[in-house]
Parts: sequence; structure tokens; C-alpha cells
Amino acid sequence: MRKRSYLWLAAVAGCLAAFVLAALVLPRSFHLTAFSDIVQCFFLVSGAAAFVPLVLRSEGRMRLFWSLITLGISLWLFYQLLWTYYEVILRVDVPDLFAGDIILFLHIVPLMAALALRPHVPRDQYAARVGRLDFALLLLWWFYLYVLLVIPWQYVVADVGAYNRDLNAVYVSEEIAFLVSLLACWITSKGEWRNLFASLFGMSFCYASSSTVANWAIARKLYYSGSLYDIPMVASMAWLTWIGLRTKAAKPAADAREVSTLYGVWVARCSMIAVFSLPLFAAWALSDSLAPSRVRAFRLALTLVAAFFMGVMVFLRQHLLDRELIRLLNHSRESFDNLKRLQAQILQSEKLASIGQLVGGATHELNNPITAMLGYSDMLLSTPLTAEQRPLAAKIGQYVRRTTSLVASLISVARQAPAPKSPVDLNTLARTAVKLAQPQWAALEIEVRTQFDPALPKVWGDSNQLLHVCLQLIANCLHVLSERGGRVLTVSTQPQAGTSVLLIATEPMSSTPAVGTQQSSPVDPEDGLGLSTCQGILQEHCGQLSRERREDGAILLRVELPVTESAPAKAKESTVPVLWQSQPYA
Repeated sequence: MRKRSYLWLAAVAGCLAAFVLAALVLPRSFHLTAFSDIVQCFFLVSGAAAFVPLVLRSEGRMRLFWSLITLGISLWLFYQLLWTYYEVILRVDVPDLFAGDIILFLHIVPLMAALALRPHVPRDQYAARVGRLDFALLLLWWFYLYVLLVIPWQYVVADVGAYNRDLNAVYVSEEIAFLVSLLACWITSKGEWRNLFASLFGMSFCYASSSTVANWAIARKLYYSGSLYDIPMVASMAWLTWIGLRTKAAKPAADAREVSTLYGVWVARCSMIAVFSLPLFAAWALSDSLAPSRVRAFRLALTLVAAFFMGVMVFLRQHLLDRELIRLLNHSRESFDNLKRLQAQILQSEKLASIGQLVGGATHELNNPITAMLGYSDMLLSTPLTAEQRPLAAKIGQYVRRTTSLVASLISVARQAPAPKSPVDLNTLARTAVKLAQPQWAALEIEVRTQFDPALPKVWGDSNQLLHVCLQLIANCLHVLSERGGRVLTVSTQPQAGTSVLLIATEPMSSTPAVGTQQSSPVDPEDGLGLSTCQGILQEHCGQLSRERREDGAILLRVELPVTESAPAKAKESTVPVLWQSQPYA
């Protein structure tokens, strides 16, 4: 604590010592009464002021908590000021039927509302909404109980004895309920919050017990302001300053025990008991033959009004519960659907892992003979061959390369791993794919024509995967041309509506019958595995692959990829080399 706080506590301790000394030494007199009332006002002002810095330093639920405690102390101070006004300013005894007694009863209400916020427990939005409504219903029931038992003897039929009896009974019941709430908060809290609730419980217990003893003394004409009966009560008032200056609780405890469900259940039960008690009070009001008829009528009318308002609050509570149940049901359905999707993904991942292991072993066994066959076919083409033998040897090399492409497609399907993406020049990829496929189309004596747009925007993707797509599509078209007698393949690019488009087309083939025109239809692959792999890669890149077969037998493959507006600062350009400039190939 700061030095100012120590001086503040020292001043409070000095005043408390002076009060105790006065109560022990001075006889009953006006000066003792005035000194007692002023000291009590000073202690309550000091207690309220000690909590003001906590209000200013906090925010949200914490600020509301400290504000409610400060309000409860302020109401207590206001009641004490009224008492002081009568005894010190007017120099008369406080009236037996004192209208300010309701303030003394109400000063505990903000304190109970502060405990209902449960600041030591992490916030639960739903529990907060329903819990506040339940607690508001309980507070309304307490106010109803005070008006039911006390007010009739004050304003309907004046009766001092009945008024004091019922007032003391209601006030003691309220103090007991507040002490039980404090005890529950004390037990369920830890750390600084536990120290705070323990101090509040000790202060409240001291005040409740001393006020009960003081009421006993008043009934026997033994009490007067400044007497020994006031010492525990004044000590509890001074205790408030120590609590406000020493507390360090500022936020919910991270390790607080989770008792939200149990708390909510008990609050809901108490609120329902309060609602169900109204018919019992109505029956008691009608059957109480000792009470005047005007009192019975007042109590019955009050019970009907309270039942209406409590019924409205119960309806609102049920509405909130219905909304929460619907939300939880929708959330459960969504969680169940997510769980099913996750289970399917896990199963798919396990299958792909198994396929990956199988493919890893198979490709090692396949690549060696494929490489040998490819080498021998190239050697065969380099030897003198007749005009009939050369196309056959070229086809051997073509089919070996297609087998290599199929094996690569199997590996791509099995891996299914996201690759890092960067800005890619589609023109560069297309040129590289044409160059890599040159042994195939040169051996088949196919003419390759290219037309690349120099202003083509870059796309965002993985250059290796997109290069694989280009190679696979060119290989498929070369296979179709070799099978059906075509001799020209055209590879071109063009921008279109926020996308970069790659077009791979075959010239009309005389041996191909007309099958009708299909515009931008989904791919009907000649090679299901290869083009399915391409389709999967393009979907991962938010692209699209379509196929068009014209009446004259020509085939057009169309690849659309979204362009990137601006590459990230750390993105690197595609490392695919520019092997040559755009030119026709013969």
C-alpha cells in the first residue's frame, strides 16, 4: 500500500479507539449520541471512498461489481445520515414507524447483486444472462416480502409492535441470506478473491450479530447511541475502509474452480421456490384472522401484483432457455457434421498413406525398367531404320513416356500435400512443357505451334504442379493425334476476365467422325488418371479444366487460372527457366 493509505488507516484506527474510549467512559448524553452518530457517518464515508479507486481502475463486469458494493455502502450511509439528522440536528428520537427503515433493508440488495455477478469466476455469457434474470426475480421477491410484512403496519394500519417484529424478522432473514451467499463465494474462490470474500464475510457477520443484539437491547430499553452495543457495529463500519484499501482482486482467477452449473441450478431452484411461495403467502393472508381486514386485502392485492410481474420474468427466462436450447441443438448438429467430415478425412488420409507406401515401393521397381526401355528406344531411333520401322520405334518411346507420366500421376495423387505457392508465369510453364515434350512430338512428326500473349498476367500457384499439368495435357493430346492421324498441335495463352487461360488444341483429324459440339463441358478424359490428377491440382489452385470436341474432330483443352493482383513481398518468382522464345515448331 501507499503511504497515503497507511495514514488513512491510521486515522480510521484513531477514530475507532476514541469511540471505544467514549463508549466506556462517557455517560449517556446528547454529546455522546452526537459523537457516536458523526463517527459512524465518518466510517461509512471512509468505507465508500475506499472503494471508489477500485471502480475507477476497473472496467466491464469488475467495474459493475465494485460500483454495486459502493452503492450498498452509500445507501447504508444515507440511512445513517437520516438517523443523525433526527438525533443531532432535530435532537429527537427516531420515530418508531420510520420511513427510512426501508433504506436500511435495501442497502443489502446491491451487495447481493454484486455477489450475483460472481467476479471471481470467468464469465459465461449464457449463465450471466439467465443468472441475472433469476437473481432479479429473487430480489423482487425480497422486496415483495418486505412490503408484504412491514408496510401494512406502517401505512395501512399503524401498529408499532407488529412493525418492529416483522421488520426485524425480515431484516435478519436478509442478513442471513447475504451471509450464506458470502460464505459460498468464499468457499468457491481462491487467492485474492478468497481474502476479499473472507473479509466481507467477517465484516457482515460482525455487523449482523451486533445489530441483532442492539435490537434486543432496544426492545428492553437498554440501548442508546454510543453505548457498548455500538462498538461491534462501529468496528464493522471501520472494517470497510481496511477492505477497500487492502484488496488486490482485479480480475477473475484463472484457476477458479468451475461451479457455474451448480451455481446456476441452485439459483434457478431458489427463484422457482420464490414463485411457488406466492400462492402460500396469498393463502396465509386470507387465513390470518388476527390481522385486520384492510391488512389482509392489501396483502392479497400485493401478492396478485407480484405474481403478475414474477410470471412475466419467468416467461422471459423460459424464452431465453428456449433460445439457448435451440442454439445448443444447432451447435450439436454442426459439431456432429464436423465430426463426420473429420472421420471421413482421417479415413481418406489413412487410405492415401497406404497408397503412398504402395506407390513408393512400386515406382522404385517400375522406374528402373522404364528408364532402360526409354534409353533403348532413343538408341533405336538413332540407328538407321526404314520408313516403316521409324514410326513404330517412335511409338515405343511415346508409350514409355506416357507410362512415366502415369507413374508421376500416381505419386501426385498419393502425396496430396499442399505445396508453397508463388507468382508463376504461365507462358514460361507452357514453353518449358513444349520443350520437355519435344522428343515425343518430334518422333511422331507432329507440328507444334505456339502463340503466347506477352501481357499475360501471372497466376498464383506451385510451378512444379502446374508444369506437371501442362506436360500431362500435352502428352494426352499427342497421344490422341498419334492414334487418330492428326499432325498439328497448338499451344496458346490469353488473358480473360481476371484469369489467365492456357489453350491446347489439335487440328481437325480426317479419321475422326463428327460427334457434335460440346462447349466448355466438364473434362471427359482420354486418360482418366492423368486428367483427374490435373483436375485435382487445378481445383487446389482455384482453377478450372474444360474440354471441347468440335464437329470436325478437333479437340480443345482449356485451363483457366485466377491471376494474382500483387505478389507478397517475400514471394519468389517461378524458377522454371525460359528455354526459348515463342515460335512455331515443325
